[in-house]
Amino acid sequence: MPRYQMSVVIDHPRRTAPAGIADDLRRFASDPELKVADREALREAIGALERLVGLDDVKKLIYTLIAQRLVNERRRAYGLKTERQTVHMIFRGNPGTGKTTVARLLGRIFRELGVLSRGHLIEVERADLVGEYIGHTAQKTRELIRRAVGGILFIDEAYSLIRGGEKDFGREAIDTLVKGMEDHRDDLIVILAGYDREMLAFLQANPGLPSRFPLQIVFPDYRMEELLKIAEAMCAEREYRMDAGARRRLEERIARAMLRRDVPFANARFVRNAVERAIRRHAVRTVRQGTTSREALMTLTADDFADDGDGL
Repeated sequence: MPRYQMSVVIDHPRRTAPAGIADDLRRFASDPELKVADREALREAIGALERLVGLDDVKKLIYTLIAQRLVNERRRAYGLKTERQTVHMIFRGNPGTGKTTVARLLGRIFRELGVLSRGHLIEVERADLVGEYIGHTAQKTRELIRRAVGGILFIDEAYSLIRGGEKDFGREAIDTLVKGMEDHRDDLIVILAGYDREMLAFLQANPGLPSRFPLQIVFPDYRMEELLKIAEAMCAEREYRMDAGARRRLEERIARAMLRRDVPFANARFVRNAVERAIRRHAVRTVRQGTTSREALMTLTADDFADDGDGL
């Protein structure tokens, strides 16, 4: 059995998180004797997580981490033993499945829980870590770690660090990263993210990593109804709405994109791009028609979601 399977892998995307656990966490965090940086900010961050479309098992794991931290604080107040949480993580999934959004929320949550001092997110990729000559990679990686201390270092497409073979400087970045994680273990979280299959191969090629990243979370592709709900939320946030024709046209385009095999489906990223393009088309259409009623200024139609054959 591969060693990476010893990690905790959350990969059951259709199970439902325990009903009401977010409310229970908010109530528990309201205890005035509990050591929390900002109770209201913590409640708001939990609420923001709860409102994310789908991702039930991802939420379930994060609720578990929050609960463990809060209970440990209560145990500590009574002089009871507590276990140190290791919360470095692997995020596996296709683009647009919420990995970066969840990472940002984790920064906010762990800041209020006292796990992190700042809670900010530093998002990087291979080019930010790997240098061009001996010693350059370690220098670049150490600088990024320094910037990330107090928050989360999010490394997207982390598997690209081993694509150059044995002599590639990417392995130097991994070694420097592991040392930085140890040096700043009390105020730094590292998240390695990327496509599911590639991340599994990456972990197999680096047998020492799974024990340092004990939490592996699979971000599933969104279902059609979830993507349409995301689109509606994106429109509402910008004070637009889709009429029935626009919703049908977007559903058709999503269905076609899901069936393509030449590129991975971009999930919520595809939807965001489609909504933003529809808003631009709506603006041109409004100017040409000269119709400026409140309803017309807010309504996206099927024509606004027309497919130009470019994937958007």
